[in-house]
Amino acid sequence: MKQLFEFFPIILFFIAYKLYDIYVATAVVMAATLIQVSYSWLRYRKVESMQWITLILVAVMGGLTLYLQNEQFIKWKLSIIEWLFGAAFLSSQFIGKKTFVERMMSANLSLPKAVWKRLNLIWGGFFTSIGFINLYVMYNFNTDDWVIFKTFGVPGLMVIFIVLQMVYLYRYIPETEE
Repeated sequence: MKQLFEFFPIILFFIAYKLYDIYVATAVVMAATLIQVSYSWLRYRKVESMQWITLILVAVMGGLTLYLQNEQFIKWKLSIIEWLFGAAFLSSQFIGKKTFVERMMSANLSLPKAVWKRLNLIWGGFFTSIGFINLYVMYNFNTDDWVIFKTFGVPGLMVIFIVLQMVYLYRYIPETEE
């Protein structure tokens, strides 16, 4: 349920875009992201750092999109978010005792330090690549295509990436005795 809630603003963005236009969709994603962060605070008394960053970027880039009536700002938001994720993963290679991937997954998986670092680099590269792919799509395709890419393409690429990661990690999972 929590994962579905993460997609709440994206789904509403897509619906609003299909029913109206990019500007209404931008206003809807701004409101939905604010609701999402508010709900997290009210329910858990905690908001993740990336949720705050996303809210700030949605507010700034969405506000510029609406104020200047220029859709490029909301399109750039995706690249900026992905690059921030990528930078966070890549910088965790050098800052702290554990990489981001190790912090997220070590409770469920035991891997050699070199594998954690390699996996973390792969995640950082993935997010950085998505940011550049977004730029390619936004400058070489129309807004309809960009909205489809943002709504379905990016999550689809994430699913493929996670499946490939699971295949890679399979050899490190110990066999259990029956």
